[in-house]
Amino acid sequence: MYHPEEADIGRPMDLPQKTDAPGAADLRNQVLELLPALRAFARSLTRNRTEADDLVQETLLKALSNIDKFDPGTNLRAWLFTILRNTYYTEIRKRRRENDGMSTLAQQDSNMGPAQEWAVTLKSLKEALELLPADQREALVLVGAAGLSYEEAADVCGCALGTIKSRVNRARAKLLTLMGADGSADVVEPDALALSASRSAPSSSS
Repeated sequence: MYHPEEADIGRPMDLPQKTDAPGAADLRNQVLELLPALRAFARSLTRNRTEADDLVQETLLKALSNIDKFDPGTNLRAWLFTILRNTYYTEIRKRRRENDGMSTLAQQDSNMGPAQEWAVTLKSLKEALELLPADQREALVLVGAAGLSYEEAADVCGCALGTIKSRVNRARAKLLTLMGADGSADVVEPDALALSASRSAPSSSS
């Protein structure tokens, strides 16, 4: 019997699977391929490595429990990212209620700090990302780091295509301004964004 508390997203072989479902092996492989992108998006939201891993694990468990609702051949990536995003904001609302309206996001921000010696550019990019408005950072990470199309990102965020494009463009422009870079700088390229988004302050247990 599978126990949710025993799941470990850090070990792909432990990912639970429904072997009786048609195409289960293919679906499992697709999910495994998306794990790095899911982690990067989760860390850009939580800005905490442990919480991000917990968020991805919860996302996978919810996806598995609702796998019968997924239509094979449709967009698995957008489906998983939507579950992750909804799970995150549901938890944020829950924490805010429990803390009498105290901003959990502000608490997380106050705990951020350079705990490792990173390359100057990467560190600056990470800090600049944290200064972006939440909606712009979210859109930029989805498109620039996670590799979603504008259409997929719009579906995940529940907004119009034009809105997501505007958020990404504004985020890129603000990043360049914050970092004092010109328009040709490669600091907003996918590889740099993915690496920056996937890094966060280590957990207290690290």
